[in-house]
Amino acid sequence: MALAALLLTLYPHISNAAQFSGDYLLSVCGRDKDGGERVSGGHIACQSYIACVLDYHTIIRALGTAPSVDFCVPQDKTLNDLQDDVFEYLLHNKNEHGGFIASPGVALGLFDKYPCE
Repeated sequence: MALAALLLTLYPHISNAAQFSGDYLLSVCGRDKDGGERVSGGHIACQSYIACVLDYHTIIRALGTAPSVDFCVPQDKTLNDLQDDVFEYLLHNKNEHGGFIASPGVALGLFDKYPCE
């Protein structure tokens, strides 16, 4: 019995945690032709996700660890601006980022628009 319990704890299992994919982020960040949300309240999820990537990036820099994708967003940029920037990047790079977790796409989109000098 103890051996079975030990084997079960060592057996790798797949995490079923919720993840934002690039496709999902595109859907919640998207706007219609009039500038309205495609998904009601989508900007909240979109901008929160982007803000989390920004926060993580800031923590990595503060710890003195160089982020693998470094970007420098100007202080005057709003989350609305960043939503549009990230959406545009993901839309143009959907084949690379659509089915994958969204955070690398967000980081690369911000790097594309706001590289550090």
